[in-house]
Formats: sequence, C-alpha cells, structure tokens
Amino acid sequence: MDIYKKRSYWNMALAFFGLLILIITMVYSNFLAQQLKEREKKDAMIYLQAFDEITKEGELNDEMGVYQDIVTGTNLQLIIEYSNGDLDGNNWGNNNDIDSEFLNSKKSNFLSANKTPLEFSGGKVYHFDSKLVSYINYFPYIQLLLVGSFILLGYFFLTGSKRSEQNRVWAGMAKETAHQLGTPISAIIGWIEHLKLTDPTEEQLEIVEELRSDVNRLELVADRFSKIGAEPVLTQINIFEEMDECRQYMEKRAPRKVSFIYPRPTDGDLSVKINKHLFDWVIENLIRNSLDAMDGKGELSAKIYEEGDYINIDMTDTGKGIPSGKHSTVFQPGFTTKQRGWGLGLSLAKRIIENYHSGKIFVKTSKPEIGTTFTVRLPKA
Repeated sequence: MDIYKKRSYWNMALAFFGLLILIITMVYSNFLAQQLKEREKKDAMIYLQAFDEITKEGELNDEMGVYQDIVTGTNLQLIIEYSNGDLDGNNWGNNNDIDSEFLNSKKSNFLSANKTPLEFSGGKVYHFDSKLVSYINYFPYIQLLLVGSFILLGYFFLTGSKRSEQNRVWAGMAKETAHQLGTPISAIIGWIEHLKLTDPTEEQLEIVEELRSDVNRLELVADRFSKIGAEPVLTQINIFEEMDECRQYMEKRAPRKVSFIYPRPTDGDLSVKINKHLFDWVIENLIRNSLDAMDGKGELSAKIYEEGDYINIDMTDTGKGIPSGKHSTVFQPGFTTKQRGWGLGLSLAKRIIENYHSGKIFVKTSKPEIGTTFTVRLPKA
C-alpha cells in the first residue's frame, strides 16, 4: 500500500510543478503583452505628433519629409477622427480604411472597452492593439493545449505498453509456477500409490485419501496457473449451480461463526459462459478476503440478478470495510491491508474476469466496520 501512497505523492508533485510552469508562462506572456502595448502606445504618440505636424496649415519645413515617412510607414491599426466627425482608418485592409460603417463599429468597441483616444489639434486618434499582442496573450493556452496533448498521448502509450508488459510478466510467472508445482505433485502422487500397496490399516487409508484430496486440490491450483496467459475455454453453465459449488467448498473451510447466505441451485436458471477453474478461483479469492476482513465471525451473502445484457453477482460481507478512496486501488498489484500477503489476489481476479470473461469486477459499496459488497458482472450466455 505504501507503493501507491508514494505514487500519489509523485503525481501531486508533478501536477504542482506543471501548474507552476503554466502560471509562470502566463505571467511572463502577460508581461510581454503589456510591454508591447506600451511600446505601441508610444509609437502611436509619435504617429500623432507627425500627423499633427503634417496637418498644420501653411507650415512647411525641412523635417516635413520625416513626418511623412512616419505617417505612411507605421504598421499600427488606427482610426483618425477629425474635428468635423469624419473618420479615416490606417492598416485595416480590404478597403476598410475608408469604410465609415466599419470604422464606426471599431470606434464603438474601443470606447466600450473604456479606452481613451489620443488627441491632437485636428481631432482624435484611436489606437488598437496589434495582432501580435493577441498572439502573445493566447500563447499560454496554445502551449497548454500542445503540452497537454503530448502528455495525454504519452500517457496512453506508456500505459498500454506497461499493461502489455505486466500481462507478459503475469503469464510467465503463472506458467513457471504451474511448471514448478508439477514435479512435487507427481512425486506425491507416486508416494500415495506406493502407500496403497503396503497393505495400510484403515486409519492409514483415511490419511491416504485425505492426501489424495489435497493433491487433487494442488493439481487444480497448478491447472489454474497454467491457464493464465492462454486463451481459456469457456463453457455455458447455470450461475446459481456454480456459485453453490463454490459455497459448499469454502463453507467447510470457514470458521463456524461465519454463516453463508447464498441462493440455492434451484432458485434460478441464468446462463453465463465461464472457465470453471478460473471463475471458481475468483469467487474463492473474494470469499477468503471476506473471511479475513470478518476476523472469523459474521455473515457472507450473495445475490444473483439480471441487469440488461449482464448477470450480476453481488457478494457481501460484514467485515471491516474498505475506505472510499481505496475502492479502485484494491485491484492494483501489491495493494494489501494484511501483514502477510503479496496483494495479488484481487489483481488476478480482475484480470480473469475482464480479460478472459469480458466482464467487470468492482467494489459496489463499502462502509468501515459495516461491510463490503463486491460485484462480478458477466455477459449473458
């Protein structure tokens, strides 16, 4: 569980630094935009002075050519309003410089933004921010979009790659476990057959039969492991009958103070396609977790019902419960609340149900010290 706490801290740290970078970018972009606005305002003042000099009646001097160059060479978007109310535009393009309707619209927008025009002897000049100012203001959002898209694509690529790698590791580990179990199981079977040939007493025969029963169970476990990573064979069964089989096996091995309230095999006839060995593994794993959570006493119940194209199995216990923030974390490899345990049971259960049976498994409800309900959802046969 500490692994996921550390991962959560790293995610928070990365999110914090990402937000910090975005804030710094926005502040700096606003600073650049403001500096550009100030510069353009100064350029507008220079334009105004030059325009004022040119429009003074009867005044000619050696510097008039310089003023003419300033007026005609500016790239600023301006509207000049003469004292008689006429308007002239500068750098609006597409004949908009002489379109009075367009210029009046831009003037109204300027005044509605609570901006103040510059005044000269012949009238007023309305100066507008250049497109470059807008581009700078939009830059942080464009940057956020591009970086966010890159991170999102990288996340999906890395997640898919990691999941594929995990699947290969899981399959390899499971098959190797099954292989390693095969040798001692075969040896034990040989010793059991040898004991049968030594003319054992009745009591010894009982022990031999119990040993054989346990060996059969080991063979089942090895078979389950061998099927991880392979394409399982699914057969159609009545889910009521299968759940009752799981109950019978686990009830004999549960503490006496735990009561099982499961549907009877004759309570319904809902068919699903499952791999019996793998599915029973999931149900038994859920029951074991519930028994651990109840500390040897309580109630285990199951409910089977239809929901659209799916059959739902709700498995409820009266154990310690799971905190709301951990409902999805419990299915991650390595997560466990036990002092002893690898935290792989629910992770394997999720893979078996989702990857091999096209279903879903999730925590439906859970309250501390009240109990937990897991739901296994399988497609109808």
